[in-house]
Amino acid sequence: MQRCIRRFSISVSKNESFVEEMQKNFIPTSPFQRTLLAWGSAAVSLLNPYRGDMIACLGEVTGENALNHMKAKMLETSEGSEILWERPRINSKTVSFNKLLDLPENTVGRVYAEFMRDNNITADSRLPVQFISDPELAYIMQRYREVHDLVHATLFMKTTMLGEVTIKWVEGIQTKLPMCINGGIWGAGRLKPKHRHLYLRYYLPWAIKTGTRAKFMQGIYFEKRWDQDINEFHKEMNIIRLLKK
Repeated sequence: MQRCIRRFSISVSKNESFVEEMQKNFIPTSPFQRTLLAWGSAAVSLLNPYRGDMIACLGEVTGENALNHMKAKMLETSEGSEILWERPRINSKTVSFNKLLDLPENTVGRVYAEFMRDNNITADSRLPVQFISDPELAYIMQRYREVHDLVHATLFMKTTMLGEVTIKWVEGIQTKLPMCINGGIWGAGRLKPKHRHLYLRYYLPWAIKTGTRAKFMQGIYFEKRWDQDINEFHKEMNIIRLLKK
């Protein structure tokens, strides 16, 4: 599996590089300041769900308990433990998307690279963690952000409001992050009537089943599964794809 990482990588990140990056970006805050940040970022996020900076801030200042939960879940498996030890990164400096696009169709890496290309998304768009002092918890939050597009891609969920709300439910159930749970609840209120019908009848029940039954997606070492068939991946991870309605 280590060979698989090297084959589709530009370079391999090290533990020290993340700690150095985290220390450079870290902004110390008092409990009072964190409370202000929580309320302020929550208010702005509700008014404008496309403010990624505010959503990121909200996740950091309200997510400590959830991050500890995520850490415990990752430590339950050898794959999750390996992620915490090696601290891999997913960005244009570590992953060769051109090589992923050369993979056979219906492989995890090809599905992901095509998703990023078709939606004009760059792996460098995820903001660095700023308000979490513990390096391990900071990494878990960073990993969550960098894996988010992989969750979308491997679950074949579009980046529309309907798709985002659905993924937020899957992530909220698995990670317990307040921002994901709130995103699923409040985001649903922004759906148009047609999409709201589809959401209530198909997408929400599917998201609840997937979040509950699937293996913990933050603990999947995707970089070692680039060449895995997507159907085999779904079977191993106990994922049933949502049929198009």
